[in-house]
Amino acid sequence: MRLVVTRMNLGQWAAEYIQGKINTFSPTEEKPFKMGLPTGGTAVDMYANLRRIHQEGSLDFQHVITFNMDEYVGLAQTHPESYHSFMYQNLFSGINIKPENVHILNGEADNLQAECETYENAITQAGGIDLFLGGVGQNGHLAFNEPGSSFASRTRLVELTENTIQANARFFQNDINLVPKQALTVGIATITDAKEVLCLAIGNKKAAAVARVMQAGTDVNCPITALKLHPNATLLVDEDACSLLDANSRARLKALQDAEPQAKQWCLEIEE
Repeated sequence: MRLVVTRMNLGQWAAEYIQGKINTFSPTEEKPFKMGLPTGGTAVDMYANLRRIHQEGSLDFQHVITFNMDEYVGLAQTHPESYHSFMYQNLFSGINIKPENVHILNGEADNLQAECETYENAITQAGGIDLFLGGVGQNGHLAFNEPGSSFASRTRLVELTENTIQANARFFQNDINLVPKQALTVGIATITDAKEVLCLAIGNKKAAAVARVMQAGTDVNCPITALKLHPNATLLVDEDACSLLDANSRARLKALQDAEPQAKQWCLEIEE
């Protein structure tokens, strides 16, 4: 796993990286490129840049298949705070992706367990994910995999923690009673089965999770550390997200920055 620290807008960095991956892959109908996609504030700039790149004619989504990370349970797909609405507002309505290539968990399904199993099977039938994108929660969560989630977990129904409900209340008129209490989420193993994983962390609020990744070992109480077991995982961060790094990591980063002060990014390898 590697930590990439950049002074660029993270959304722009990530979008250009995705552009390079898709264009190098040269997807076709017979050989589509498969992506796992997140929602949340961290993803907004990334999706805006992907729309821009597509509209400039430099990125074609015709042969791209997507699988979203999660969805609230009991929230109508047309609800403005559903992740269906988020994805169409922020990405899908501005690109040429085929509707049949979009996969988002159905939080209104009659049988939620069957919905989760069907979703896992759909990923398998598609040939697996080529690039899974994600954000990082303040406590290190991935999707709705909260601390304590098994690294072997798969797509499933989860109860949202009180902290998550409170954090998401800002999207529901600051009323925690309006926030759904359950969600469907891909599991940690669903994410780490991807050929490549790229997660983004922005700002001081994510600094504790980033600092934990840089420490030795993995920890089920910080799900993002599962990426340390992945052979091709990247954690992309800004300098604010590095504010709590241990002394050794700070020294390594400073040495890179001093050696290349004009660089747009610096990369630290993270050992398990």
